[in-house]
Amino acid sequence: MDSTLAAQVADLRRNLAGHSALEIIRAVAGHFPGRVSFSTSFGLEDQALSHLIFANELPVRVFTLDTGRNFQETYSTWNKTLLRYEQPIEVFAPQAASLETLVTAKGPNSFYESIANRKECCHIRKVEPLARALAGQQIWLTGIRAEQSANRQHMHPVEWDAGHGLIKVHPLFEWTWDDTLSFTQQHGVPVNPLHQQGFVSIGCAPCTRAIRPGEDFRAGRWWWENADAKECGLHDTTEHQGLDPVVEAIN
Repeated sequence: MDSTLAAQVADLRRNLAGHSALEIIRAVAGHFPGRVSFSTSFGLEDQALSHLIFANELPVRVFTLDTGRNFQETYSTWNKTLLRYEQPIEVFAPQAASLETLVTAKGPNSFYESIANRKECCHIRKVEPLARALAGQQIWLTGIRAEQSANRQHMHPVEWDAGHGLIKVHPLFEWTWDDTLSFTQQHGVPVNPLHQQGFVSIGCAPCTRAIRPGEDFRAGRWWWENADAKECGLHDTTEHQGLDPVVEAIN
């Protein structure tokens, strides 16, 4: 990461610190016109952000990744969101040839057999489509909250994403689950009904279960794997295990 980019990220961190989620989104949308995208998977956090964007008519491009293995409840929430806000949500799906090759060679459930197989499936269904969705963008808005996992507590509300070559901004980073739930209830935001069944982090149906009382927030994702492996590659947290690359580049 060069010093110019590091300085830009550091400036955004300072300028956005202490601001509300709406103020953060409005500020980056104004500063990077036409180059701000938000990825939604229709979970609680993403629905809160969609409401802020759509209800305030902010110039942010909203897209989703349709992996082909989502819960029906997720598709229902997606449709309710379209009906409520009457705003477009772009769709990015896996490349047909890559998916056909994977399923032909390893079957539809190879992700249960090894972490390598699971990451291969995630790459085809999520990581590669995301790269296409973010191409040419400068800001990627996400629904990440620090409370969601131990790894994510090491993140920053504003980060440089080296893999995609853009700045990643988490407007809800300091929000709690209760904050987010209260917001959606107050504003009548469509919410995935799976949340009422103990699902807090919702991904593909074969890879997500409800969590039990006392379990970690992401315990329901890829529950057959060790806790330290529970990222799909969309939000790579490896850089957050050590020194902050922004601080290092400036220094």
